Amino acid sequence: MKYRRCGKSGILLPELSLGLWHNFGSVDSFENSMKMAYYAFDNGITHFDLANNYGPSFGSAEETFGEIMKKSFMPYRDELFISTKAGHEMWAGPYGEWGSRKHLISSLDQSLKRMNLEYVDIFYSHRYDPVTPLEETLQTLVDIVRQGKALYVGISKYPKAAAEFAYKYLKEREVHCLLYQGRYNIFNREPEEDILQQTKANGSGFIAFSPLAQGLLTNRYINGIPQDSRIARGGFLKEEQLTEVVLKRIKALNEIATQREQTLAEMALAWVLKDDLVTSVIIGASSVNQLKDNIRAIENCVFSPEELEKINAILA
Repeated sequence: MKYRRCGKSGILLPELSLGLWHNFGSVDSFENSMKMAYYAFDNGITHFDLANNYGPSFGSAEETFGEIMKKSFMPYRDELFISTKAGHEMWAGPYGEWGSRKHLISSLDQSLKRMNLEYVDIFYSHRYDPVTPLEETLQTLVDIVRQGKALYVGISKYPKAAAEFAYKYLKEREVHCLLYQGRYNIFNREPEEDILQQTKANGSGFIAFSPLAQGLLTNRYINGIPQDSRIARGGFLKEEQLTEVVLKRIKALNEIATQREQTLAEMALAWVLKDDLVTSVIIGASSVNQLKDNIRAIENCVFSPEELEKINAILA
């Protein structure tokens, strides 16, 4: 595994981090979840990315990780970088989501209990709250660090103006915003417009999620929709997203990947890591074999100008 410095900080993150959004919930096999966590750590993936509502059911991914901590990982706590988040819907009622002080602190306290932890390495505001004063959300992040419940804080999916305010507010209170977490992949290049450069200018790292576009940037759908795929299971990825145009692009990208002697998934991950504007990429997996395939991506993250030109042409 290779590691990259996280902005202007002392933290090094693995180029690939393991996300527990899917396949670690109460509906999944604990044994399989544990095997994937073991394999990731044994291969240098020290960063595990969670959120309060990951599952399903809500909270169950953190519970699964908590069991793995108690069973195996506790002696290695100081070698792990563990994140969680709050802001999306977690429980019913007026305080179960968004960015209020009450929700963020209550949620983190619950997360720590579920994961059998005294602190997390980074706690994120999971999404920008357009109603709660941003000062309330950010001051809560400051207080969470000062209380010792998190070593660092970050923001996720914030629009540019709110992110700039957050960087400034936190810096003035001597709490560095360690990471901006955003969606970034070959199909979704929105962070290139301003977020990547803004993050770098503020001394923060950028960590990408959904690098495979929920599985579209793999060879899973080239010959149809498999019965065990996310589309078939009715998850976040919907069948209507797999249009003829998208499928044509997938096949063309797969040809470039083949020429690079990579799978499409490997090339898609390598593409996100092609320059130093990205600190780490969060990968999801449903099996150890998928993890093995994904880890191979870091063996070749260099793209020739011709390859980048071909990729851009496919997306035009």
